[in-house]
Amino acid sequence: MAGHSKWANIRFRKAAQDAKRGKLFTRLIREITVSAREGGGDPAANPRLRAAVDKALTANMTKDNVERAIKRGTGELEGVNYEEVRYEGYAPGGTAVLIECTTDNRNRTVSEVRHAFSKHGGNLGTDGSVAYLFNKIGVISFPTGSDEDRVMEIAIDAGAEDVSSDEDGAVEVVTSPDTLHTVCDAFAQAGIEPESADVIQRASTEVSLSEPEGEKVLKLLDALEELDDVQDVYTNADFPETLLQSEAG
Repeated sequence: MAGHSKWANIRFRKAAQDAKRGKLFTRLIREITVSAREGGGDPAANPRLRAAVDKALTANMTKDNVERAIKRGTGELEGVNYEEVRYEGYAPGGTAVLIECTTDNRNRTVSEVRHAFSKHGGNLGTDGSVAYLFNKIGVISFPTGSDEDRVMEIAIDAGAEDVSSDEDGAVEVVTSPDTLHTVCDAFAQAGIEPESADVIQRASTEVSLSEPEGEKVLKLLDALEELDDVQDVYTNADFPETLLQSEAG
C-alpha cells in the first residue's frame, strides 16, 4: 500500500503547486477545450469532458468560463487551437518520466521540455521510450477513515477493477478509463463523495531512488510542472519516505 501513499503525496503536492502558481484554471480550461473538440460539447455524452468540467467546478471556476471553454472547443467561439502532445524521457537514477501537454506551438513546447531535462540531469527520449512502462487507469480516492467495506461493495458492483487501502486508512478504487464515471455515479447515488477522481498514467514498475537521486528527480518534475503547456507529469520513481514527508510538509 506504500506505493499508493507515495503517489497520493506527489499528486497532492502537485495540486497545491498548481493552485499556488495560479495555473490551475489555465490547465483546466485547456483540458475542457480539447475534450470538447475531441468528443463533443455535451458532458453527458463525453466522459472526458464531464471529468474536466467536474474538476473545474470543484476548483470554483465559474459556469460562464466553463461554457466559454466548451464553445471554443466545439468551434462556436473563436480561440486558440490547442493540440495534445506527449513527451517521454529519463530523469536521474534511470527514472522514467511521461509528460502530457496541450499546446498551440509544438516547437516551443518541445524546446522548453528538452531544456528542463537537460538542466536537471535528464534526457528527452523518443516516442515509445518509456510509455510502455505506464498504464492508463481511472483512480477514485477516498480520505482516511472511509468505510472500505462499503466502498468496495459499491465499487465492485459498479464494475471497478480493484479496491485497496493504505496504512492510514485512505481507500483507492481503480477502474478502467471508460468505466470511471459509471463507478463515480454509483458512489454519488449512494451519497458517498470521493476526494478525487481522475484518469491517470500509472507506472507498472517502480525504480527505487536514494534521497540525493530523489531530490534531483523532484527538481526536474518541478521544472516540468512550471511550464505553461504541461498538463500532467508522471514518473515511475519510488521516492524515499523521508523525502516525501519533507516535500508534503
